[in-house]
Amino acid sequence: MRRVDLTDADCGIAQALGVLTDWWTFLVVRDIAGGVTRFDGLQRELGMSRRALAERLGSLVEHGVLRRVAYSDHPPRYDYLLTDKGAGLLPVLIALQDWGTRHVMGDGSLTATSAPTSAEARRVHGLVGRRVAHLAVEAPTVLYFYPGAWAPGTQGYPPGWTDIPGAGGCTLESTTYAARAADFADRGVRICGVSTQRPDQLEAFAAYAKLPFPLVSDAEGKLAASLRLPTFRAGGVDRFKRLTLFVDAAATIRAVQFPVTDPAGSVTEMLELVA
Repeated sequence: MRRVDLTDADCGIAQALGVLTDWWTFLVVRDIAGGVTRFDGLQRELGMSRRALAERLGSLVEHGVLRRVAYSDHPPRYDYLLTDKGAGLLPVLIALQDWGTRHVMGDGSLTATSAPTSAEARRVHGLVGRRVAHLAVEAPTVLYFYPGAWAPGTQGYPPGWTDIPGAGGCTLESTTYAARAADFADRGVRICGVSTQRPDQLEAFAAYAKLPFPLVSDAEGKLAASLRLPTFRAGGVDRFKRLTLFVDAAATIRAVQFPVTDPAGSVTEMLELVA
């Protein structure tokens, strides 16, 4: 693969495409962000030739998008990991996924949910057995991902929020989990809410709602990109479509709820799942 020098030196898009030369390169970055970091695993997942994969990995290392970390000396073998420069591509991956889901696979409608038979639903339910990277857990944990919730007197909901199907109900879901937190604790299960909101927004909402469990910010998109979780964009921010994962103490996904159309009812359903 030969890198093509682009003449538009003042255009960031043109220069970015000089590094991310084709769709295979995007898929390599996608899978590495998802935790497939070794050559044989990437080749198996992508189905591309070993030569083509080696060329793209070499180019991404050369451009500082990836770094190599040896895990075997004899023979020499490497993990390919995103650098800080490479992690800067995570919002690009999320935006591409959202655009493809909404405008290529869908009808262009803005929605915070999905049909049970959709490709998104199949992808999310296919996560069972996957390990959740970028998030440490010490016990079986319910991770509920939600679009956004704000304390009164703070920034508030983006314009048109109530017109987005599935966006509403985040406060109800959180307070329902809070009300049932003791029931989950009796089963040895912890609760954690996850949103792409800023940490200060989460802190204000947790205090307002008196939540007895933590809220985690995925504002950098590490969880969204690594698990390819469904998102939508509102108020200039990529936000999670409502879904819930139950993970064991090793952070391996054991159960999934998606789509979640009844925020309060889903809490009872999850309590039954972990019983």
